[in-house]
Amino acid sequence: MSQDIFVSVLIPAKNEANNLKPLLEEIRVALADEAYEIIVVDDGSTDATLHELRQIRHNGLSTLRILHHERSLGQSTSLYHAAFEARGQWLATLDGDGQNDPADIPGMLALVRGESGSGDVQLVAGHRVNRRDTASKRWASRFANGLRSRLLKDATPDTGCGLKLIERTAFLRLPYFDHMHRFIPALIQRHNGRMIVHPVNHRPRTAGVSKYGNLDRALVGILDLVGVWWLIKRTRLNTQAQEIEG
Repeated sequence: MSQDIFVSVLIPAKNEANNLKPLLEEIRVALADEAYEIIVVDDGSTDATLHELRQIRHNGLSTLRILHHERSLGQSTSLYHAAFEARGQWLATLDGDGQNDPADIPGMLALVRGESGSGDVQLVAGHRVNRRDTASKRWASRFANGLRSRLLKDATPDTGCGLKLIERTAFLRLPYFDHMHRFIPALIQRHNGRMIVHPVNHRPRTAGVSKYGNLDRALVGILDLVGVWWLIKRTRLNTQAQEIEG
């Protein structure tokens, strides 16, 4: 892994051709003072997403790397593949729809560097304090967050926020399964990782449509929630072995 890159920005994108160019330009501006790379995973898009990415890279965004899935494998698999290929010490995850604001990333990087007295963390979890989604989506999210918080006790008000900053080595230690991206805070804590919740901006979608309905999220989420609860109950990673000298 190159020591020249401090942060890798990971973006899963499925049919987001009209959102990527402005989003990537915002990242370039926000991280102008950083050693960074951007990895966009085209997750089986059926629109012009892959063509748009190639054009953006051809037109001079040398920090952009493109991964491609022939068919859609989902957000968690896209993030895992991007994290595995990443060269940065830290991973900044963003949704491809442009609703997350790249301008929040420098403040999150300041936290992990200890500039605000909060060093030695593995995860900075974004909290969308002003959600710009439909009423039904906000209601579904509040219900899911409440249920998850009671069962997992992960002290995270908004685990569904796509904007997170995660130590790469900590992320790759997590158990992989489909939809695991929804449970990153709980899984990080399962491995005794330290987490900070950080308020972030949230914006309305300007192009395209959401790829999942509220019912789809709820049905899949409940099954996964029970699985993660079982996994946490079965762990013994909150204790350390002591070496005996002499």
